[in-house]
Amino acid sequence: MSLMVGVVLLSLLAFVGKRFLTQRNSAPDMIVNIIIVVFGLGAITLRRTRFSRMRLQDIGALQGPTGLLITLERTTLLVALIGAVIALVGFVATLANGSPFYTYQAGVVALAVLVYGYPIRTAWQQAVRRYAPENGPE
Repeated sequence: MSLMVGVVLLSLLAFVGKRFLTQRNSAPDMIVNIIIVVFGLGAITLRRTRFSRMRLQDIGALQGPTGLLITLERTTLLVALIGAVIALVGFVATLANGSPFYTYQAGVVALAVLVYGYPIRTAWQQAVRRYAPENGPE
């Protein structure tokens, strides 16, 4: 949740600082867009791969509920950090070019990644019940 607030604050900072920025043509538009799209799709792919059914079953069988929760937590944090990096890339492009559009665009993608990767307690509880045996190793 705090990363979502941070993304919104970066966008507000770009909006407020718009008059202090000078328009430059330093970084090509396509490169920034490609970086944002690759990071966004990469975060979604990472989450889907790490939360695949077979992988969670193996982790639950080998490490038990604790290992499964650690995996869920680390993956969620990694996806959130990728979302934060997307927002920072947009903000840096805004500082380099002087156009706040980069921050707005990256902010929308970062918020989408953060919302997609946001942990839901009931989903995690269901995953632990489904994939981790009650009396398994811990």
